[in-house]
Amino acid sequence: MSKPFATVLILAICGLTALPNDALWAAEGATEEGTGFSMFGTESIKGVDESKIEKDPVCDRSKRPKIMKVEPDEVAPGQKVVIKGENFGTKECFHGVAFSAAAGTPVQYQFINDTTIEAVVPEARAGMSFIDVVAGGGNARSKGILIKSK
Repeated sequence: MSKPFATVLILAICGLTALPNDALWAAEGATEEGTGFSMFGTESIKGVDESKIEKDPVCDRSKRPKIMKVEPDEVAPGQKVVIKGENFGTKECFHGVAFSAAAGTPVQYQFINDTTIEAVVPEARAGMSFIDVVAGGGNARSKGILIKSK
């Protein structure tokens, strides 16, 4: 390989890798399609304050959440479901619950412990839906449940 060709090749590769690629980055406040959930409103630590840092929860991001069972698996809007699984983390590290049939609709939920969440089914169209939970270690999606009409 000649020296001028190698130089041009290296410059071309460096130039291509330096170009911004918007496809690699989600827009600020983007909602993941189908989950109706966004991290946009999550408060972050502002500034350095030793007392805040000491109280800040330590979330284990290495443990991915997993949904094992949703009971009951046939529900109507307004009814409560119990989500059983593992690695939901701590209350401070748990971010939320979403129903795919009601994308963007806030869901009332109660964090019970690392393996149990209770949620109220939001107003949604009748049919199959998935439940997504978002915890410190990522998100998990349930098997389909049936949302009946009211």
